[in-house]
Amino acid sequence: MKILAPSIIPFEESKLGLQPDDELVTYEPRELIDAQHYDADVLISWDNTNEVLADAAKNMNNVRLVQALLAGPDQARAAGFREEAVITSGIGLHSLTVAEHALALTLNFVRFLPTLAAEQEKNRWAAELGGAQDLHPEGQVTTLLDANVIIWGFGSIGKQTARLFKAFGANVTGVARSAGERDGFPVITEDDLPEYLPNTDVLVMILPASEATEGALNAEILGQLPQRAYVVNVGRGVTINEADLIDALNEGKIAGAAIDVAVNEPLPADDPLWGAKNLVVTPHSAGGRPVNPEELIAHNLQALRDQDAGKSADFRNKMN
Repeated sequence: MKILAPSIIPFEESKLGLQPDDELVTYEPRELIDAQHYDADVLISWDNTNEVLADAAKNMNNVRLVQALLAGPDQARAAGFREEAVITSGIGLHSLTVAEHALALTLNFVRFLPTLAAEQEKNRWAAELGGAQDLHPEGQVTTLLDANVIIWGFGSIGKQTARLFKAFGANVTGVARSAGERDGFPVITEDDLPEYLPNTDVLVMILPASEATEGALNAEILGQLPQRAYVVNVGRGVTINEADLIDALNEGKIAGAAIDVAVNEPLPADDPLWGAKNLVVTPHSAGGRPVNPEELIAHNLQALRDQDAGKSADFRNKMN
């Protein structure tokens, strides 16, 4: 079995479950795959451009498994690989790091770090933010203890994010397509949001990109949040109506927002988001570091071998 692996990830080969007749070949993910490797059986996709994947799909006529390491397989699916190829995603590989980033962005606001940094630049000791303080001052969120956190998009990343926020004392509610309970957390649907948003302290967005989620966070939703609320988006940029978010921030309708993603990436220097009040922008840096991808790859390589042997093939995160 010939396996193409991106050079930018130092895989631990001992964990990939390779067989003696397997051939592991590294390739540059942002360069067209060399023609001598068009015969590969497996393509591990990570940090590829759309052009590279489209070219691979056009020329790799023997490929049987496309292992995308992104949480979503949209890019790999859109490339046009042959119908016989199994396309799998990297769901779960980024849950820990993205959840960590969501928490960091939230604590950045709750502990007033942007304000403190600005005061430090002035060589000023901001005494009003230290010393004796109310735990829950009126109209402000100054701690995650007993804070009401809504996580909109409650998949693997959402559930990991919920665990971190709960560890900091927050009351966490998930939002998904069906209501109930997941991993011990209450889950509501979007239809229930008008009941919950007015008492929300932090709204964390982890929605995937789709026609249904485009512009999900808009003026109507933002208008239902209290002025003290913060919005954090570590999902996809298109899920926020950016013009509505800018208006809400500049008009003081919410306390602040942090986005790790944008509709246009890289965010152009003249984009109005840069000038929005109380907005923190990070450059799509929440994930980008798959955690233990070898286990997932080894599982799916074995599933491919099982398929060849006529056994039941259990591909993890199969998307076609």
